[in-house]
Amino acid sequence: MASVILQRSRKKRLEQSHPWVYKNEIESVEGEPTAGSLVQILDHRRKFLGTGYYNPASQITVRLVSFVPLEEMDTPFFVERFRECLKHRARFVHENAYRLVYGEADFLPGLIVDRFDDVIVVQLLTLGMDRCRKSIVEALVEVLQPTGIYERSDVSIREMEGLEQVKGILYGNPSRFVTVTENGLKIQVDIEQGQKTGYFFDQRENRASIEPLMTGWGERSGIILQELADDEGNSRIVPVNRKGKEVTFPYWDGATVLECFSHTGSFTLHACKYGAKKVTCLDISEHAIESAKINVGLNGFEERVEFVVADAFEYLRSQVKGLSERDARGAKDAKPVDTSVPMTAGGGRTWDVVILDPPAFAKTKGAVKGAVRGYKDINLHGMKLVNEGGYLVTASCSYHMRPDLFLETIQDAAVDAGKVLRLVEWRAAGKDHPQILGVDEGHYLKFAVFEVRSKNF
Repeated sequence: MASVILQRSRKKRLEQSHPWVYKNEIESVEGEPTAGSLVQILDHRRKFLGTGYYNPASQITVRLVSFVPLEEMDTPFFVERFRECLKHRARFVHENAYRLVYGEADFLPGLIVDRFDDVIVVQLLTLGMDRCRKSIVEALVEVLQPTGIYERSDVSIREMEGLEQVKGILYGNPSRFVTVTENGLKIQVDIEQGQKTGYFFDQRENRASIEPLMTGWGERSGIILQELADDEGNSRIVPVNRKGKEVTFPYWDGATVLECFSHTGSFTLHACKYGAKKVTCLDISEHAIESAKINVGLNGFEERVEFVVADAFEYLRSQVKGLSERDARGAKDAKPVDTSVPMTAGGGRTWDVVILDPPAFAKTKGAVKGAVRGYKDINLHGMKLVNEGGYLVTASCSYHMRPDLFLETIQDAAVDAGKVLRLVEWRAAGKDHPQILGVDEGHYLKFAVFEVRSKNF
């Protein structure tokens, strides 16, 4: 087996469990390794550090797959690794759908495997894994016995490895639409046309964490629990409005919720499950909204959800502008206004909970500056639309948007908005997205819940 000899002056990342070797860290290559083949990784003293696969066309020239000598990544190798992945998910994830293989974090760099009940979706992101396509499929069939395996390697990162983007059936006859469960909810996934592999599993636990935010709002509307007696003299505790009339709407205590960048409506579904009164589900993609409508229907939430196809940035700005115009009209010192004339901005709505789960704004280090502007913009306008004492739920899936910068950006937005934020929840990706200490690239997802207050206390 060929060997890659590392420089003396390099950072000792491999010794700290990081699985990547960059081109500029290599002193020399002994032997004639073919692109995608396994090589030994040796330090400058020729001490063995591990086995990885080699691609001279990539800036990440070697990706480590084993800390011990390894002859080949064949079907038995993948069977063993997949069974280990399955053990981890069986312990922590009690669903029929999850991320089975999360690349480097599962010691299989360049490979993503998502399980949707009996349908498997794979992404082969690197040349080393692309060469193992046959063994990967054989191992998945042996370990999981799926009805079908579909490939979604239609991602631009493959081009950095000298590979074309591809997608299609690898095994069996997988259905395009698969219905799975998450936290007790039914979700239909489009494995062919949905984003990435069809669904984002990394927010599973985060979506469940919004449960406490969804109830406890009835008192604001003047609804209280009161003991009433019926005609036969029997008493019962019921919700009543300010006029003392019984409220029969079952979600009288629920929050009003706005979910932006909804994709398949997963936060909308959880909001309804946990008791939300009314949810506005917004995405710029008509395909995404159609998917969300199907999922809302599968769970019987149609009467509590409205759907909006719009650009989230423009929608939030429009609502804030309308709110400002409405407040200006109602001010004590406002000039007389012909109220029969519609407000120019429109909008002006507010919600108890605003949820912002955008796509990655910073896919490269050079895009961070623009991403900061984007995150500040949506969070600034989002928090302005939160009712006093309500909650802003906000996330970033951009690795280059580091946690401290993300929080700093939200704080800057709060200052400009004149709001005081109280952080009540801070989370990362779920348990089917484990993180190896020392591999910062795996720490990409930031998820926060803030209470939003004005400076009026």
